[in-house]
This record gives sequence, structure tokens and C-alpha cells, in this order.
Amino acid sequence: MMAAEPWLVVGLGNPGPSYAGNRHNAGFLVLDVLAGRTGGRFKAHKARADVVEGRLGAERVVLAKPRSWMNESGGPVKALRDFYKVPVGRLIVVHDELDIPYGAIRLKRGGGDNGHNGLRSITRSLGDREYLRVRFGVGRPPGRMDAATFVLRDFSATERRELDLNAEQAADAVEALTAGSLEAAQNAFHTP
Repeated sequence: MMAAEPWLVVGLGNPGPSYAGNRHNAGFLVLDVLAGRTGGRFKAHKARADVVEGRLGAERVVLAKPRSWMNESGGPVKALRDFYKVPVGRLIVVHDELDIPYGAIRLKRGGGDNGHNGLRSITRSLGDREYLRVRFGVGRPPGRMDAATFVLRDFSATERRELDLNAEQAADAVEALTAGSLEAAQNAFHTP
């Protein structure tokens, strides 16, 4: 019997230390937690991404952080999907989400990009939107602040107090998706 294809888990963010603490880099933060759980270290891949190959529980996973800008994430994601021969149903994208309160995690398959340039790029490159998403709530911008400005700002001091816990929860949600069904994972992680 042939081994099942690995899961491809992609965290979205912008490369470089000046973006590391931004709300837009929530996906990178969660992937760092997952890499720690596999015991692996990110290494450069020819697909313009940093990857860790390992296991989460019984499942083979490829964890990836594209080295492109957020709005060009689709190229590296498609190259990785093609390289590892991962069907779109085994692709999980972890990203920041403005329409969810800070600290909440939501899971879904498919749907629109809701103005998220990283998702738009991935959907365009794959020609398919039926991949799984782990949506990391960052909340809405205060007052009349532009959404693009808000996501490129660092998490506030108050938010940072809960950030590690929230990243661990999002990593747990990724593991639940790889181990079971979307519905079971949603039941476990969608808080009222």
C-alpha cells in the first residue's frame, strides 16, 4: 500500500524581521509552533518557501512559510503543492482574519478571500478555492484605521499576553484537521 500524500500546511505572512510581530504574520507564528512540535527546523526550499517535513501525530506534514510577500503567496504554494503532489483537499492555509474577534479560531473549507490578498493569490494560482483554512482572529481596526494599516501593525501589549496561547490553539486546530474531519475540528474549536 502506498503512503498517503502528506498534508501541506502553509502559514501566511511577510518575510523579514520588521514584519515578524505584525497581525498579518499570525500564520508564520502558528507554523513556528507546529515546527516545534515536529522537532524540525525550517530550511530553504526551491519553491521560494521555508519548509519543515515531519509528523504531527500519525500524519506526514510539510509545513511551509512562503518567502514571497503576502500578496504573492500563490506562486510558492502552487510550487510546493506540485512538488509534494498534495491534492487541494490536503492543503491547510493558516492566516489572519479581520472579521473574527481577537483570539478566536475558525475553520472552513473554501469560500471567498474576504479581501485577504494572500488567499486571493493562492486561489488564483491554484485555480481552486476548496482548500482548508485556519482563520486566526485579529479583530477589526479601531476607529477609522485602514484595514491594511492595521494588519501591518504589531499585536498590542494586551494582545501579546494571550498570543502564545492563541497560537498554540490554532496549532491544535491544524492537528485536529490532519487527524480527523473538518466537522469534528470545527466542533472542537468554534467557541460561541
